[in-house]
Amino acid sequence: MNLLKALATISGLTLVSRILAFVRDVLIARLFGAGIENDAYIIATRLPNLLRRLFAEGAFSQAFVPILGEYHKRRGHDETKLLVDHVTTMLALALFVVTLIGIVAAPLIIYLTAPGFVKDAEKFNLTVQMLQITSPYIFFISLVAVAAGILNTYNKFWVPAVAPILLNVCLIGGALWVAPLLDQPIVGLAWAWFVAGFVQLAFQIPFLKKIGMLPSIRFSLKDEGMWRVIKQMGPAVFGVSIAQISLIINTIFASFLVAGSVSWLYYADRLMEFPTGLLGVALGTILLPSLSKCHAANNTAEYSRLLDWGLRLTFMLALPAALALGMVAVPLLATFFQYGAFAPHDVLMARNALVGYSVGLIGLILVKILAPGFYARQNIKTPVKIGIVTLLATQAMNLLFIFVMDLQHAGLALSVGLGACLNSAILFHFLRKHGIYTPEPGWLKFSLKLGMALLALGLMLWFGMGTEHSWLEGTGWSRILRLSALVVGGVVTYFTVLFVLGFRPRDFSRRAVH
Repeated sequence: MNLLKALATISGLTLVSRILAFVRDVLIARLFGAGIENDAYIIATRLPNLLRRLFAEGAFSQAFVPILGEYHKRRGHDETKLLVDHVTTMLALALFVVTLIGIVAAPLIIYLTAPGFVKDAEKFNLTVQMLQITSPYIFFISLVAVAAGILNTYNKFWVPAVAPILLNVCLIGGALWVAPLLDQPIVGLAWAWFVAGFVQLAFQIPFLKKIGMLPSIRFSLKDEGMWRVIKQMGPAVFGVSIAQISLIINTIFASFLVAGSVSWLYYADRLMEFPTGLLGVALGTILLPSLSKCHAANNTAEYSRLLDWGLRLTFMLALPAALALGMVAVPLLATFFQYGAFAPHDVLMARNALVGYSVGLIGLILVKILAPGFYARQNIKTPVKIGIVTLLATQAMNLLFIFVMDLQHAGLALSVGLGACLNSAILFHFLRKHGIYTPEPGWLKFSLKLGMALLALGLMLWFGMGTEHSWLEGTGWSRILRLSALVVGGVVTYFTVLFVLGFRPRDFSRRAVH
């Protein structure tokens, strides 16, 4: 399989998912604005989402996929299936306990993660109610992550990429048809999360069965591979999910700021996650299985070349995205979210957060490329140490930006981005120091050409955007048409310059490792 084609497939499906996510967020913004109900909804769904990223997609996937790749490469189908069965059964039992804790201890969890809500009984109680409904999502989506790890190892990349589309379809349906039927409409969205978890898991079952890897209930405390996965899971949380830990701490800070701060950060985060999903998550997804198989085959040269390929694609695609997010923040936010209860003031406040995130976008994406460079080798200690340093530095920046520089919620976004840049820089340093990655020739020439294309893109966006005031005062369709023209113009300008300078798609083609 061609990795560039796989990346295009996953990115294309992610694009569909992100478009649906924007439709979802536009509906939620229009119905609920940035007030008490939406703040409560964001907190109630952020914790299950955080646990999904830390426990399932983060710690579990990075611990499980390299070991699964080793079994697939060296031990054959029967032993691989036995590992899948034992790991899945153990994980399901643990997830059941976590789900029960989430339901029973919801008041305490909200008290600890959003203490600023305690002073408003209505807001606190609503958040607790929705968290109790959304808690089972962590059970379903973690099993979805197991299925995704198996399917990606067998190069069935497109199947897991469909799951987020199903999530957004369920949430849109919940906003349109379930919410209006309830006394508290926002609670309908919480029920949509519950349903979405089940639907995503059910979708992947036939494909697991087709490759002979549908897990069976088999429990054994003697499975050596299962214990290797468990031992790697805890430390892996820090290595790949440090930005998510920072986000939950940021939520604590934001709960004490002016009303709407949580929502402004959320909507900025939604736009920032568009390129991280399209590129960072997609690249990390296809790189980890191939890197794991290279390590199992002791092919160090191909291992380094895969990392180099991923880094070049990241810089070529993430830098223009970061530049665009920072420059056209108001046009993006106004076009997608300035409807109904979401006012121009909310656009400007969310703009401040989005600019902060854009500064560190390249770091957020690079972490998803560089961390697998260690995890595929089953090296947990190095990313953990780097993650702890990064987390401490991020919180130090939070204190500086909020209490000294008075940047409010924008300071929280900036600290996450800068922390990710620090994380990626240290990861890169140790990959080079340990001889895991050696840059391929041509980086200087590549960088100069990239700089020229970015300059052209920046000039086009600067002159094409117009004033921020014109976007705040514009109508829905006029903003959509103007933003479409701006995006198309930016894409054409950037890639035309790259083409003139000699960039060709075939230069980035690479085969998957089997």
